[in-house]
Amino acid sequence: MYQPRRFSPPEPPQLNIAPLIDMVFLLLIFFAVNASFVKEAGVEVERPAAKTAVVQEHATLFVAVDAQGQVWLEKKPIDPRSVQANVARLHAENPKAGAVILADKKAPAGVVLEVLDGVRLAGVEHVAVAATVKP
Repeated sequence: MYQPRRFSPPEPPQLNIAPLIDMVFLLLIFFAVNASFVKEAGVEVERPAAKTAVVQEHATLFVAVDAQGQVWLEKKPIDPRSVQANVARLHAENPKAGAVILADKKAPAGVVLEVLDGVRLAGVEHVAVAATVKP
């Protein structure tokens, strides 16, 4: 006897998103590993311009001196006399780190020199004063 074939309706197509989720996690890991984390001193300064300014590659310690002579380290204001102790503590964590002094062009020269002296006395060998490149 002849029986007609019964067709069931086709199942709707399914989208497997597991590979997509894997790809998103791989991209997230890639960008997190390759991200450049910039440390800042915690205050905006108007840097002086210099024709001989060059980029400092491996600086991880940033000490800022604003126009009023206030010293900033790790986004916190500190006393200029405590620069050596604070920088020595940070330098002990990363002995190969260099330091950059971000001095406002209106900052008192005496405070900038006191900070420079404190950073050098803390044992940091590579110290630079930040400047913008003069065209």
